[in-house]
Amino acid sequence: MSSSLSKQQSKKPSHALGTLHSKTEIYKHTHVESVMVPMDSNSPVTSFSSLNSYFRALSDTPNRLARRAFSVSTSFEETNRVRARSGIEMKRSLRWYDLVGLGIGGMVGAGVFVTTGRASRYSAGPSVILSYAIAGLCALLSAFCYTEFAVDLPVAGGAFSYIRVTFGEFLAFLAGANLIVDYVLSNAAVARGFTAYLGTALGVSTTPLRFTIHGIPKGYNEIDIVAVAVVLLLTLVICHSTRESSWLNMVLTILHILFIVFVIVVGFCRGEWKNFTEPKSPKSHGGFFPFGASGVFNGAAMVYLSYIGYDAVSTMAEEVRNPIKDIPVGVSGSVFLVTILYCLMAASMSALLPYDQIDPDSPFSVAFKLGSSRWRWVSNVIGVGASFGILTSLLVAMLGQARYMCVIGRSCVIPSWFARVHSKTSTPVNASAFLGFFTAAIALFTDMNILLNLVSIGTLFVFYMVANAVIYRRYVIVGTTNPWPTISFLSCFSLTSVMFTLLWHFGPSGKPKAFMLGACFAMAIGVLQVFHFMVPQARKPEFWGVPLMPWIPSISIFLNILLLGSLDGASYVRFGFLSGLSVLVYVLYSVHSSFDADEVGTLSQKTGESMKESVESDDNALKA
Repeated sequence: MSSSLSKQQSKKPSHALGTLHSKTEIYKHTHVESVMVPMDSNSPVTSFSSLNSYFRALSDTPNRLARRAFSVSTSFEETNRVRARSGIEMKRSLRWYDLVGLGIGGMVGAGVFVTTGRASRYSAGPSVILSYAIAGLCALLSAFCYTEFAVDLPVAGGAFSYIRVTFGEFLAFLAGANLIVDYVLSNAAVARGFTAYLGTALGVSTTPLRFTIHGIPKGYNEIDIVAVAVVLLLTLVICHSTRESSWLNMVLTILHILFIVFVIVVGFCRGEWKNFTEPKSPKSHGGFFPFGASGVFNGAAMVYLSYIGYDAVSTMAEEVRNPIKDIPVGVSGSVFLVTILYCLMAASMSALLPYDQIDPDSPFSVAFKLGSSRWRWVSNVIGVGASFGILTSLLVAMLGQARYMCVIGRSCVIPSWFARVHSKTSTPVNASAFLGFFTAAIALFTDMNILLNLVSIGTLFVFYMVANAVIYRRYVIVGTTNPWPTISFLSCFSLTSVMFTLLWHFGPSGKPKAFMLGACFAMAIGVLQVFHFMVPQARKPEFWGVPLMPWIPSISIFLNILLLGSLDGASYVRFGFLSGLSVLVYVLYSVHSSFDADEVGTLSQKTGESMKESVESDDNALKA
């Protein structure tokens, strides 16, 4: 049974997009669009056509939630019927080297120049090198999960689409809302950071580049026109062409990497090996692990933010020429290369200064300023390199956020206006322009530190959900296999990971803590082993799959929970508030819009299914 289902999966048009004859491509596009156009152009939106209609819809909310909240989409629907709601298809113009460049550009921003100093000074000391390695491993395992989905489901929705085809519409909307907010806030913060590093590169303070308005609360009273100009300029670029955006990113990324390599080399040439073990002050803890093993993991939680950006590459899957070959190399390869680069940067900084002398905000710039005058010019070079890094990370993140918004619009949980792809540029212009202006408005007046305190927990939550989703999708086929063994395993493993995390952070020190941690770890391994031997996989990915299933996704789940446990309480307050607001929006608008689309979609369901069979028979003929 599973083998036949696997063969059915291999016939999906999503896999055929890069390999089948153009005749089939035209057939799919024309027929899908003809099925879907009446749904968008002629069908009335019954829940919102009048105030009375809306009140009637609200009174039917429990029934609609029961029907839509946990309704799952299929790969065929996501790659055909749902994608057709955008009208024009996005142009497939990216190759593996474009994805590697986008991945590196998205991750290696200016954040690494800041997070390295904070993690080394307050959490890990010289062992921040291992913190970067652990965070990189966590990112690589999550990247494997993203890659399996992106190859099987090459659409622009990224994590939203992956969760929607696995756990249903409501959890996908919750994840998508958190992702969009995290993207917008972090992009606004990065844009304001560009102004600061531009001042460093020019050798001036940020005062001439910003002006203050008195009478407005502090943190919101510094107007940053430079940040707004950068965001709007990049918005024009990503609206114009994805291919040109990729080339711009490639040029800026190469320049940024050259600056980073220069800083690493100069750091090792000027540094001293004793700084890896000897602090400046005798009151500080010495050794390579001054804060112990817990400090290494706390440091990993802090520097993990520097890896956020590879998930944006998965949103480009719809624009990749050959998803089967290009996506695995692009996503995993970029994470691997960035991990090596980060570890070298951390080692270079640790060699420059003892960890208790490292400046938490500008570690590299201050390190060179503290030395002889002949090295102080390097701080200006760091400002130039960081400026390039900000531009690349901002460009990739803005590409990703627009594609998330586009696919969320396709699912009809937000207005379908966001889903439109421009006929000339083949880019999601509506989503790109809206989010670009929104980001610019926030970057205009909001202080960077306020924005950074609101970011990261939502992204870690989504990474955790995707790791769960890839296990669930491998072991469960809706209507065919019993989902409860897999749900029970995921719940037990997550609960055990939460217990381990709580003990790690709040348990009593000494042998009792070590015993309880060991017991939790053994329990997690036992649960994983029982599931591995007792529950068979329901489907096997034909082209690319996460190796060592279910071990790698389970380790990703564990590490993401451990990193989530390292965040402060304010992050959870923000996450709770945003999630509550997202639930409110879903109940008051999204579920009704989705219900209406589903009601109209049933009129063309049979036509769509017969079309699918016809296309698949055409595919078989061409393959033969």
